[in-house]
Amino acid sequence: MDLDTKTVAASHGRAFPMKAGQYARIVNTHGNQVVDTWAVAENDVTETAAMDHTRSVNSNIFLTQGMRIMSSRRRPMLTMVADSGGVRHDTLLCPCSRELYEQLGCTEPHRSCTDNFHEALAELDLAVPFTPASLNLFMNVPVEADGTVDRLPPATTAGDMVVLRAEMDLTLVLSACPQDLTPINGAARTPKDVAVVITDAYDEEHAR
Repeated sequence: MDLDTKTVAASHGRAFPMKAGQYARIVNTHGNQVVDTWAVAENDVTETAAMDHTRSVNSNIFLTQGMRIMSSRRRPMLTMVADSGGVRHDTLLCPCSRELYEQLGCTEPHRSCTDNFHEALAELDLAVPFTPASLNLFMNVPVEADGTVDRLPPATTAGDMVVLRAEMDLTLVLSACPQDLTPINGAARTPKDVAVVITDAYDEEHAR
């Protein structure tokens, strides 16, 4: 089993090729970091993880352990086989973008998950002509009965992790969200690195 740990640097993105049956262990090293997550099919970059189909198939607006992430063609792409924090991961909010930061008052260029997605793919000579909605791992977005959503610091602690199993050959794209204007990445509003390990087998001991 390859236990070579990779780092997704704070406020940046990284892409990881995965074969069907491989596992990605994504570690919230500091406990406060949201990780925007996408999958792109190996044989067709226009087939991507789709939060609308994911919500429909799971009949849930959150993603939790045991649920599948579906593609835009309603095919299983990833399964969350473990979640040491036992939290509900957000499927509703959009990946942050240049326009979002402008609306929040930024007058200087600001890194974003949208840019991180495309930059990470470009490093593998891949390109998707649009920005899919992201699965927002560790993001704490409670939903009220009237449909109102909030944005709270993550409910995870340092070292909490999820394990995703690839159900097809794909590219996994992760962004250590650059949001530093709201408490979505913790009260300190300071993005942090996350760790990623791609393995050929599921190591339950390391998924606790």
